[in-house]
Amino acid sequence: MNIETIKSVYFVGAGGIGMSALVRYFLSKGKIVAGYDRTPTPLTESLIAEGAQIHYEDNINLIPEACKDKNTTLVVLTPAVPNEHEELVYFRDNGFEIQKRAQVLGTITHSSKGLCVAGTHGKTTTSTMTAHLLHQSHIECTAFLGGISKNYGTNLLLSQKSPYTVIEADEFDRSFHWLSPYMSVITATDPDHLDIYGTEKAYLESFEHYTTLIQPGGALIIRKGISLQPKVQSGVRVYTYSRDEGDFHAENIRIGNGEIFIDFVAPDTRINDIQLGVPVSINIENGVAAMALAHLNGVTDAEIKQGMASFCGVDRRFDFKIKNDKVAFLSDYAHHPAEIKQSVQSIHELYKDKKITAIFQPHLYTRTRDFYKDFADSLSLVDEVILIDIYPAREEPIPGVTSKLIYDNLRPGIEKSMCKKEEILNILKDKNIEVLITLGAGDIDNYVPEIKKLLEMKILHS
Repeated sequence: MNIETIKSVYFVGAGGIGMSALVRYFLSKGKIVAGYDRTPTPLTESLIAEGAQIHYEDNINLIPEACKDKNTTLVVLTPAVPNEHEELVYFRDNGFEIQKRAQVLGTITHSSKGLCVAGTHGKTTTSTMTAHLLHQSHIECTAFLGGISKNYGTNLLLSQKSPYTVIEADEFDRSFHWLSPYMSVITATDPDHLDIYGTEKAYLESFEHYTTLIQPGGALIIRKGISLQPKVQSGVRVYTYSRDEGDFHAENIRIGNGEIFIDFVAPDTRINDIQLGVPVSINIENGVAAMALAHLNGVTDAEIKQGMASFCGVDRRFDFKIKNDKVAFLSDYAHHPAEIKQSVQSIHELYKDKKITAIFQPHLYTRTRDFYKDFADSLSLVDEVILIDIYPAREEPIPGVTSKLIYDNLRPGIEKSMCKKEEILNILKDKNIEVLITLGAGDIDNYVPEIKKLLEMKILHS
């Protein structure tokens, strides 16, 4: 199906962060856009305000008439939707063209120069940072992001003149195999999604195949030290990067007074005294990768320096909700043990002498089953852990797999408790909070506004 000639696009699962960027893209193209999602969220409400027709009941009678013509309608599917979903069955039985989100993204970006960021973690911040560096420069870009950019209040950036498209390349369900990157960063290959891949070997093979998709004349920028043997085509340049070494790295790192300055070192340039707009230590490495992509594609040294200082971050990525001398409260999407470890280490650097409390909502039964000991190890780096029930997302419960697996493996002596998510506010009411972080990729974020309000009231009355 030709994306230019279709008249309407229907999304089965419209409210996911990746899907919603495509919803916005097709709205910008003047298409009729409609879809289903399971529950209302601030994101789906924004999409409705922008012109999308979204409903929350699996009911074929709610599909708009304009989306019932199979010759002019493209159906876009998220892998999180079960096969027996009634609307999906209707489209399948009636011969509609149904494509996965990644497939559509691959088609849209095939004719542009795709700057893709892949990896188990770090990809949302790194791709959003890259998009900001290009967008605010003379190069510009279109971007499909896996988070809401705080600079722009959206996960879609559009440019009429730039040949570049920044894409977060998602390894879930091998989605990134639909892409044809011009250049790609790979941030990490810690095993994840073993419910899909089965083994760590299969997971790594998936990344190896992804490296074969990079176009000749392009480049791979791979984090130094990760478990991956890239298999690039002839004519693809390969660079390494990390915080402290590699073709691209940082030197003269200065952390203090809530600020971070670095010098950026590339094979053919050095940019001194770059200030990080979001001063957390993991962003040194994310920043090196983003600056490498920007530099290789013509963003000037001065534009890179200005862009790094003006970068405001991504919603739910080390996202400060309260930051004063009494209390710090952050929301973070971290849902893999390595991500949690990085987040906690960054908090320790900023708040050396404060008590750190983490509320963690595990995401998926399979991930909890596969990594509960690693989760416990990472969470044991804080002073107090509050565990809530597993967020199932697309999965059915697995007997014996609950948050208690993590709870039982936390280090001896740590303050710990378990509760239902509805009880969080009650539990926090009586606690002395100095630094609090909510962690997880599920719906824990829905409680963040109320937690913020509670902590602000406590400050007021202290």
